Amino acid sequence: MDSQNSEIFSGESPFYLYLKHLNNRGRKEILYIKRLKEMQKIIRNNALNTFFQPILNLKSGETIAYEALNRPAVTKLFPSTEEFYEFIGQSNQVFLFECFCRNLSLKRFIDRLNDNLIPSTSLLFINIHPHVLLDSNYHSGETLQLLSKLGIEPKQVVFELTERSAVSDVALFEKVLANYRSQGFRIAIDDVGSGYNSLKSLIYLKPEFIKLDKSLIQNIDQNREQQQLVKIIIEYAKQSSTEIIAEGIERIEELVFTCEHGVHYGQGYALGKPHKEIKPGKIPQYSM
Repeated sequence: MDSQNSEIFSGESPFYLYLKHLNNRGRKEILYIKRLKEMQKIIRNNALNTFFQPILNLKSGETIAYEALNRPAVTKLFPSTEEFYEFIGQSNQVFLFECFCRNLSLKRFIDRLNDNLIPSTSLLFINIHPHVLLDSNYHSGETLQLLSKLGIEPKQVVFELTERSAVSDVALFEKVLANYRSQGFRIAIDDVGSGYNSLKSLIYLKPEFIKLDKSLIQNIDQNREQQQLVKIIIEYAKQSSTEIIAEGIERIEELVFTCEHGVHYGQGYALGKPHKEIKPGKIPQYSM
């Protein structure tokens, strides 16, 4: 190689950097295609594990609901659940995948209720991206048909809105939610307290349930700032007749704080871990 070509292909030359950029972009595109095919295979084969985590009434100890959690198997393409859902969110397959998850969660919920003789009045929380509800392809009539087929009342289903970013068209979204509420569905806001948008969304979405983010609950007995914020949200819930669910309760001290300050419901490993079978949770005994 002569000196001129050597300079062109050296690590500092613009041409070399351009080739390197093309190579990296090509690798990313190939990885995207492989992951997309893997996701389509998962949908085709119903290859998600569905777990149900109990939500308990903190006063009575009764399990009143379950949250459906769909998890893929660990693979080289998706080494973690977080990477899998991050890919879904960045792809153009959010609508397709969330409809698949919704149907899978509902079907498995009913199957396992019947298998385990759990009261059929239990609520089911289903995670859903707000943009899916706004999608013109998403028709609520399809959900109602499936519920009718499975023998579930719409009032048993709670749409748990998972996205932390703000909805751009608030007026339209309010109208969409009003339509679902008129059919009996209820709304929960997930991860409240994790950021500005989750707090702002309480004002215009007016959910039936507020789910306090686990970052607010973990070690709350040791953090005065967390306590103050939770107390503010509790007061807002009282004024707006909204029910609160504390997520991520893993320690007795966290359970004691939430009980003492009027949080209605709790969810977390201290009360019940996610299981493939539907298992009621239990409030552990503790001394005050």
